Amino acid sequence: MSDFHIFKLDKLLKRPSAVIALCIIALTCLVSIFAYIIAPDDTPSANRMIIELGAKQPGFSKQLLYLPKGSRAHDSRLFELFNGTPSSYLATPINSYIFSGNNLIVHHYIDDGLEDTLSYPLSTLLPQDHLNDPLQAQQAYIKQHLISTRTFYLGTDRYGRDILSRLLVGARVTLAVGMVAVLLSLTIGILLGSVAGYFGGIIDKVVMWFINILYAIPTLLLVFAITLTIGKGFWEIFIAIGLSMWVGAARLIRGQVIALREMEYVTAAKALGLSDMRIIFRHILPNIAGPLMVIAASNFAAAILVEAGLSFLGFGVQPPHPSWGLMIKEHYNFLLTNRPLLALIPGIAIMLLVYAFNIIGNALRDILDVRN
Repeated sequence: MSDFHIFKLDKLLKRPSAVIALCIIALTCLVSIFAYIIAPDDTPSANRMIIELGAKQPGFSKQLLYLPKGSRAHDSRLFELFNGTPSSYLATPINSYIFSGNNLIVHHYIDDGLEDTLSYPLSTLLPQDHLNDPLQAQQAYIKQHLISTRTFYLGTDRYGRDILSRLLVGARVTLAVGMVAVLLSLTIGILLGSVAGYFGGIIDKVVMWFINILYAIPTLLLVFAITLTIGKGFWEIFIAIGLSMWVGAARLIRGQVIALREMEYVTAAKALGLSDMRIIFRHILPNIAGPLMVIAASNFAAAILVEAGLSFLGFGVQPPHPSWGLMIKEHYNFLLTNRPLLALIPGIAIMLLVYAFNIIGNALRDILDVRN
């Protein structure tokens, strides 16, 4: 790494707000990668529903009985890391249990102050290789493997799903939409903006005419139009957001290229007979890396907000995939009840991540400004 880049990084790390923002972004990235390892609910999309435990407060604990619901083929560990582990058990909340001969008697929790009594033959709970064990060994197996106390540190949503797990897995959606939007917007923006700025003339007029038309359309309306064209799905939403955010990048890159195309090193490159594409991509674009980094951070934050807004309106990520915007949509009516955290927790997560990217963008803009 050159002394120049080390100097710039040193200036960035001297800003407390930038360090905090970098920590937030780094933590979110780590959480999104290892979400299914960290999350208490490691089922796909953290979608284990326990209806009896709907809308519980943070810190709520309950004893659960895991009832076998059939065998399943085990996926590879790598697949489970990225997609979760499909559960072969149905979680049932219980207040207490006792063993009566070859039966397990449980007091099934229905609601606070409301329960019923259920009886399960031990043979229906045990795997085949434990059916011939002594009675005490069967009871010990059930105590150890099928009954446990679960604490919901951030509470549960109205479907009884663990909010902490949904929040952790939802970080993947948030970062994915940001990365896809930044890659698409910068790719299209660099191609059109650099070509328009470098060649000028009729090419510049055509590109700017197209940019000005799209710039006059509100982002959400443009995303709606693209969604109706390519469909409403998981990756389609990411692509639609990315295709709606390249306009600002193209305008910025065009202006920077116009300012640089008359520089002496560009004139020298032309005199040496270098091709136009080589001049653009090898000599001009590396010199506007600073503004590109700033707009990338800005687009990342904007994409997160757009995705949250789309999910809130029902046009974004669809259930059961967890999305912070979708979590707000499902529970915004709880803001006026004694369960406001159901909507506030994902809202705070969105606010912190958008804050982090905006702070990084502002810091990069100040540090990379040649006048400073």
